[in-house]
Amino acid sequence: MTHLLLLQAGDTTGVMSQASSGQEVTILKLIMNGGLLMIPIGILSIIAIYIFIERLLVLKKAGNNPVKFFSQVKELITAGNIEGAKLLCRQTDSPISRMMEKGISRLGSSLKMIDVSIENVGKLEIFKLENGLATLAAVSGAAPMLGFLGTVTGMIRAFIAIAHEQGNVSPALLASGIYEAMVTTAAGLFVGIPAYIGYNYLVTKVSTIVHHMERTSVEFIDLLQEPK
Repeated sequence: MTHLLLLQAGDTTGVMSQASSGQEVTILKLIMNGGLLMIPIGILSIIAIYIFIERLLVLKKAGNNPVKFFSQVKELITAGNIEGAKLLCRQTDSPISRMMEKGISRLGSSLKMIDVSIENVGKLEIFKLENGLATLAAVSGAAPMLGFLGTVTGMIRAFIAIAHEQGNVSPALLASGIYEAMVTTAAGLFVGIPAYIGYNYLVTKVSTIVHHMERTSVEFIDLLQEPK
């Protein structure tokens, strides 16, 4: 293990020598010189981007104009066109439409049974909406921690290299370990901060959709209680 750390310390020392000689340090070089921990950090960044885009598209579709949809369902039910209301619900791909379809299919039962049926479907739909959010939250916490781990390992390599120099320590040798440490820390924060912001944004979107679902279910039960 110590031998491996020494080899990696030697590699980073060479990198610092190149930088001090005036060669341009690009983003790709920074990533390559960040060490092995840049690999899991990169994987976490891909996971975070995929989950955020996928959930954003799903939530945008799920929250598409619920007020207009319920108004159409209400008109059909008021007119006695129950089958038309069911058909409209099937043709609309949203959590609210599936809740309404379940409630309409239970017409003739007690209001309590209808309410319970809608509530059960609503719980399943909320679970679907929240799918992947826990993983995104984990990425937002894990990426900075991996970056900090890179900081620790980079400093360890620097001090091991210093110890083997036996007093002949150059600034470039000390800077090599710190160089890698700072790169991994920056990479971890670069992934973790946007993931954290994206997670909270999606949670807010889910909360808004859940509010619309609850309001629509209450309005649907009130509709069934209106005098005919």
